[in-house]
Parts: sequence; C-alpha cells; structure tokens
Amino acid sequence: MPFGLCNAPATFERLMETVLKGLTFEACLIYLDDVIIGGRTFEEHLQNIRKVLSKLSDANLKLNPSKCKFFQKEVNYLGHIISAEGVRTDPEKVSAVKNWKRPENLRELRSFLGLCTYYRKFVKGFSNIARPLHKLTESKQKFQWTKECEDSFLQLKEALTSSPILIYPQPDKPFILDTDASNESVGAVLSQEIDGQERVVAYWSKCLSKPERNYCVTRKELLAIVKAIEHFHHYLYGQKFLLRTDHASLTWLMNFRNTEGQVARWIQRLNEYYFDIRHRKGSSHGNADALSRRPCPENCRHCSRAETKYDYAIRQITTSTATPPDPWSDEKVREDQMADPDIKPLIEFMESSSNKPSWQDISAYSPTTKQYWALWNSLHLRNGVLYRKFESEDGKTFRWQLVLPRSRIPEVLKELHGSPTGGHFGVMKTLHRVRERFCWGKVRADVEQWCKSCDACSARKGPKIRSRGKLHRYNVGAPFERIAFDILGPLPRTASGNKYLLVVMDYFTKWPEVYPIPDQEAPTVAEAVVQHWISRYGVPLQLHSDQEEISSLRY
Repeated sequence: MPFGLCNAPATFERLMETVLKGLTFEACLIYLDDVIIGGRTFEEHLQNIRKVLSKLSDANLKLNPSKCKFFQKEVNYLGHIISAEGVRTDPEKVSAVKNWKRPENLRELRSFLGLCTYYRKFVKGFSNIARPLHKLTESKQKFQWTKECEDSFLQLKEALTSSPILIYPQPDKPFILDTDASNESVGAVLSQEIDGQERVVAYWSKCLSKPERNYCVTRKELLAIVKAIEHFHHYLYGQKFLLRTDHASLTWLMNFRNTEGQVARWIQRLNEYYFDIRHRKGSSHGNADALSRRPCPENCRHCSRAETKYDYAIRQITTSTATPPDPWSDEKVREDQMADPDIKPLIEFMESSSNKPSWQDISAYSPTTKQYWALWNSLHLRNGVLYRKFESEDGKTFRWQLVLPRSRIPEVLKELHGSPTGGHFGVMKTLHRVRERFCWGKVRADVEQWCKSCDACSARKGPKIRSRGKLHRYNVGAPFERIAFDILGPLPRTASGNKYLLVVMDYFTKWPEVYPIPDQEAPTVAEAVVQHWISRYGVPLQLHSDQEEISSLRY
C-alpha cells in the first residue's frame, strides 16, 4: 500500500479492521493507526491488551514503543480527553483558543472557526453564538469586525474553555431528546437520566436557511425534530426514547390527518423511529428553549413577539487594515479603464466636455473606440467609471453595463462560464449573462471563442459536425463477384479458443457463412477468408469491409 494516495487511509483502515476483527467495540476502538484499549478492571484491561497485541503479532505488524502508552487513567484520543468520568475537550487545544488573538482577516477567522466547529457538540447553541462570525465568511461580504462579532468571539472562547464533561451513552437506559426552534436556528439536547439526574450526551444546533426561515411555527418545530433525530440517528435508531418539545400541537404529530407534501415526507421519515412525545412548557424547557428566546434583529419579518431589540445605531464598526482591497472597486476599475487605449479617450472627452466629439476628433483612434463613440448618448460616467445605460425595447426598464477593459475580459468570462456558478453554458446563455452586466467591443466573438476553447466543454460535448459517407446504390451482376464480411463479438471463449465470429455474405446470392476465429487481427481474418471461402468458391473481384487494414490486403 503506497502512502500519499487518496485511497491509502481507507486501505489502512480496512487492514486494521480485518486484523482486529472480533475485538472492535469489545476490547478496543480503531481509527487508522490509533488504537485505544479499554477495560473495566485492571485484569480485564490486561487481558484486552494481550488479545490486541496477539492479533497484531499474528499479522506481522509492529508498534513504535515511544508512541504507545499503557495503563493510563485518561488518554488523549482524536483531540478529546477520554477518562472514566466521560469525554472532555483537550486542554492543549483549549489553551490555544483561550490565547487566540482577534482575527485580522478572513483566513485567520476561518482557522479559528474550524477549531471551534470541531468542538461544537460541547457548546450549547453553538450556531447562534457563531452566527455573526459565519456571516463574515460569506461570499462578497466585506470583512468588518463589529461589536457583535467581538461578543461572539469572546463567547466562543469562554464556552470552549469552560465546556462541560459529556457522559458516555448507556444503551440500557432510555434517551431523552429535547428540541426547539427559533426564527434563526434549531437546536437539540440529547441526554440520559443517570442516578436521578439528567446528564448531557451531546448538544446540536443548526442555522436555518432563507427558505426555512419562512416556515410557520409548527413547521419550524417539526423541522427541529426531524433534523435532530437524523443527526442522532446512531443513538436513537432501534431504541425507544422520549421526545420533549414546547410546541403542544406536535404531541399529536403521529395522528395528523390528510398530511401532504413536505410534512407527509417528514412524518414518514419519523415512522422509522420508536418514541413518545411529551409537551413541556417553555419555562421548564430551558436546555433547548434558549434558542427560541434570543432577541430578533430589527428587520425580522418572521417574529411577532415583543422582544428587546439590538440597538444597531450605536454599535462601533472597525475595519481591519489587513483586509485585501476589492478588485472591483470604482478606483480599481477606473484605473484599468484608463490603462485601456480604447476606453481612455472616451473618458477624457467626457470629462473635458459633455458634448459629443466630432468625427474629425475621433477618426484617428481605433475601431473599438469608434464603436463606443457611436453609443455616446448611452454612455455615462458614474464615480469616474464608464458605464453604458442599456434600456429595454418598451423603455420601462434599464440596466447599467460596465464598459469592460480588455485586460478584465478573461476574468469575467472565466467566472460567468467556467466557475461553479457558471455551469459551462453554451454561447447564447453565456452571452446573455455577460450582457446583463458588461459591455465591450466584439463581445459575441470573444464569448464564442472562449466557449470553443473551453477544455471542459470540448471534453464533454465533442464536435458538432460528424462526417458521414455518401449513400449510393451498387449493382452486382454475378454470384461471388463481390463479398462483404464483418466480425461479431466478443462472445464467451470456446474450448478451442475462439471468441469471435466472422460473418461473410455474397452480394448477389445473399449466401451467408459464419466462421469462428480467436481474435480480430487482420491476418487472422484474411487466413479464415482464404481457407473457408476462397478455397471453395474462388477469388472474388471485390472485398467489402469497414476496416482499412483488411481492405488493403492483396491476395
């Protein structure tokens, strides 16, 4: 098994699972080269170690003693500290979060969120806390660090450095699943009752998409149940558990009548699980209800409750000095337009005078500049950038088309045609998308050339024009004057080694004959024709085949 290939981890994991077959989940757990061996007592632990080492020895696998630890009361395994008490976060990882400096750019923010997301199950309401930071990572979103982002950043560090210890799930005890939904997200808490107290197994939360935020209250609560059960499928499937919600109408969930569409599909999905639904009022539903009791933004269209709103007017916004400049800002675009010899003269004429220059003034410039000059009445300067005002035929609507410099054409075509949102559309669709926002000389020719030279399109679509031979009638005047032959196969190989059939037919009499042959090579076919046909009927005047090698043979 060579290392470095994409399938090397899967191959190694398959090897470890095969070697330690029968001990997994009984004496040890395996993840690639990390093997953790447990035991309830010292004697049981020692016996499990003997079993694992014996299996590894039989498979001729060797261990590095410096990387092995034996008889530990707690161990660092896959970024978590596992002990008899439960699972908690790694102190080394948490210290990195505790001393983490405020991100100065998008790359540092994504690195911080990646570490925090790994421990999200230890943080109650993680999606709500991290929501302002996730907004900064959205496309076309300026990196502006606000007070809301600072509060989210501090809350995440505090939540991770003081995270509770989660218990090990016990299959012999029933699970309790508490779910709730808000206007922004859904959340759930999976717990079990141990020694008369509810102990948390894991937290889960998820932000709602834009269509999901338009759901009614009942559908949001039902969505929270469906998504939470799917997330904890490995705990709940085949087990009877208690589902608690603060939405009273959902206690009749499995008795809904005349359901259709999405709700019917959700209920059908829930029929795979065995659970009881119980209503719990919001004041007692604090572990999951906190998600639905957060203040809504000022422009929230979904919430009708009277809640305390954030004061967005007094928050301070500080822009990071490390934010990269916007390549499509007015300053950058104007700089490229002034560097374009076809566009620069028009901008200078417009800035010096509002009147259209005469033909004598423009005659010395390039044909592209003259094309723009013909559109003088629809050209306008906006913040120093040249645009074309394109109006519809009825004159009721219009759009602004940026007069694009030649240096930016490849970037625009690559984004509108070959990007993940481009879709590699054809010439007309790509041209329509370009003309919605941009304008330049010979735009159609550039789009056609770009689509023709696109490697992905050429590999998938292939040439449009296929050459075909002309059909014509061929008259034959005597038997065995002209014969045709072709090969049928491949077929199952016979005992004598033949795998193909050579079919030969006379054009005049339509007399067919079939000969078995071992392969399709030209010498094999020629030898079969000579031995079985020519030796019996004589040499024909013409041989007709679709293979050039055979047609060129001479007897």
